[in-house]
Amino acid sequence: MSILESVRLAFRALAANKLRSVLTMLGIIIGVGAVITLMSAGAGVSVYIEEQFQSIGTNLLFVFPGSMEEASQGGGPGMMAQAETEELTNGDALALSDPLRAPDVAAVSPQVLRSATVTAGRRNMLGQVLGVTPDFAEVRNWFPEVGEFIDQEDLNGRARVAVLGQTPVEELFPDNPYPVDQTIKINGIPFRVIGVLGSKGGSEFGDADNRILVPLTTAQTRLFPSRSRSGEQLITLIMVKAISEDRMDGASEQIAAILRERHGIDFRDEDDFSVVSQSDILSVFGQITGVLTIFLGAIAGISLLVGGIGIMNIMLVSVTERTREIGLRKAVGARRRDILWQFLLEAMTLSLVGGLAGIALGVLGAETISALIEGFSSVVTPQAVVLATTFSAAVGLFFGIYPARRASLLNPIDALRYE
Repeated sequence: MSILESVRLAFRALAANKLRSVLTMLGIIIGVGAVITLMSAGAGVSVYIEEQFQSIGTNLLFVFPGSMEEASQGGGPGMMAQAETEELTNGDALALSDPLRAPDVAAVSPQVLRSATVTAGRRNMLGQVLGVTPDFAEVRNWFPEVGEFIDQEDLNGRARVAVLGQTPVEELFPDNPYPVDQTIKINGIPFRVIGVLGSKGGSEFGDADNRILVPLTTAQTRLFPSRSRSGEQLITLIMVKAISEDRMDGASEQIAAILRERHGIDFRDEDDFSVVSQSDILSVFGQITGVLTIFLGAIAGISLLVGGIGIMNIMLVSVTERTREIGLRKAVGARRRDILWQFLLEAMTLSLVGGLAGIALGVLGAETISALIEGFSSVVTPQAVVLATTFSAAVGLFFGIYPARRASLLNPIDALRYE
């Protein structure tokens, strides 16, 4: 018997019990749909994280005080004492701005970040106050939507001026979306609003719009005064923009060399600072989301196994119901492999048709998640579709072998006498 004839007989047998066939396929449909939906959501998370990091700026390097490896390993009071000696200063940022010593560095943005109480009239909030230099806008690719940004004159004069993100504007000035020239108080000190930043939305650092930008010198002298052991003013971190993406490694090496020299670190000693690139952070998040996606797909795959068991159960019932038919076919010349192929194709047809319906369900599920979560978009990848479809076919093949073999081994005489 030809394969086409076996396929035709498989479809005819399944069509004879439509409701039973549909119920049997339901496990496969749900399994494939769940696999595609969850893997699409995982891929969407990866894209979302990448977009958020790209929104910070391009070709960025982050310089933090202290070793990231030591911080990740944790520690007790001794670790806290060590952290107090690891610091970055204005002098470090100035040294990194030297084009002769760091030719691959395009711009440097030292920053001081602290939480503070911000008030306007009778309204108040807890905001993230960021002391910045004029280079911040270029490095972060974040420019005012209205008004102007902090300039060098503001920096030199330690001016009490502020540029607001969208969150403080909404909370402090709900009736005025552009509160330029209005007055706010940061920890009780009055500041004049000179600009309003465009919306950035949520980011890897939380609500990126919850920012109040002030001149770095103002933050260091009026709001959060602190000095290093050598008397220099401290900064929280330094953002460095490389001249191009392919010079990121060169810029990182130059930064490390300059800071090791300034901090007097011997070549055998560990750095007391960390230089992290966007790609490094994305790589870590990518590994986490990749493992999460596989984990979610594996959980959804369990329903495929349940669906496969359902196929085996129904096929065994079908073999029992059609025992006389099998005996009759063998009596008129059907070979064992013909019977084997017939029942095996029936099992695989159930699985594949269920898989195709599951693909449609999975795409619908991914679109539903995208519609329910604002700013998030699931990504249905060809790999997820191929994986789910291949796995569903494999389930049909695996769980269909035993019933098909059992049917092919029936003795034709006993089968014809079966009631």
